[in-house]
Amino acid sequence: MKLHFLRYFTVLAEELHFGRAAGRLAITQPPLSSAIKALEEELGVQLLLRSSKHVELTPAGAAFLEEARQILERVERAGSVAKAVAKGMRGRLDIGMTGSQLYRELPRVVRDFAVAAPGIEVVLRELSTTEQLEALLHGQLHAGFLNAATVPPQLASLALADDEFVLCLPQDHPRAKQARVQLKDLAEESFVMFSREVSPANYDNVIAIFSRAGIHPRTVHAARQWLTIVAMVAQGLGCRWCRARWAARAWPA
Repeated sequence: MKLHFLRYFTVLAEELHFGRAAGRLAITQPPLSSAIKALEEELGVQLLLRSSKHVELTPAGAAFLEEARQILERVERAGSVAKAVAKGMRGRLDIGMTGSQLYRELPRVVRDFAVAAPGIEVVLRELSTTEQLEALLHGQLHAGFLNAATVPPQLASLALADDEFVLCLPQDHPRAKQARVQLKDLAEESFVMFSREVSPANYDNVIAIFSRAGIHPRTVHAARQWLTIVAMVAQGLGCRWCRARWAARAWPA
């Protein structure tokens, strides 16, 4: 069954007039009449009752009209979907993230993207920076929010806004009520740090800052998850000095 026969029939069924239907279709009446006749012969039923002055649908024609409209709508939708996918406006994105990014720009970026591209499903996967870089390089992620000063040359990146360094202390720590704390005041403290293999840039940044102040921080615990570190600090197992300055979005170049 030819698709344009369905279009011809649908327009004629709406107009119930060969002249007006032909005008809407930008064709002459003879090819319209031929198409309707061919459609009826293919189906083996009469779809329209027509005379020189009158056109009306038969019961079979009315039933066929509903089905024809659904078919044409599905075809139009299929074309729209194909065009949207070709333009990158539909599909699924697997995005990596570090846990700390939930407290930074990630939620806003994802919300804004959902408004701009509602046809694209975004799936967030919590991974360390090292795991994200590995997944990006192997095509297992489309993009990632990670903590890194640089990324491999095969990847493109965009830096997020700088953050201030903050000090996490147990609630009952003597300095917990202070608005600002000097580095020299932390020389004798014990620290909970990210494991360097999980977030090398974050770890190196913190160590470098202390080193410039002549301090060698004593790391007593190393964890893989940001929330784990905060929980350990809250339980009095150490302090945490952190910054997300080098957080970036990265994706395959």
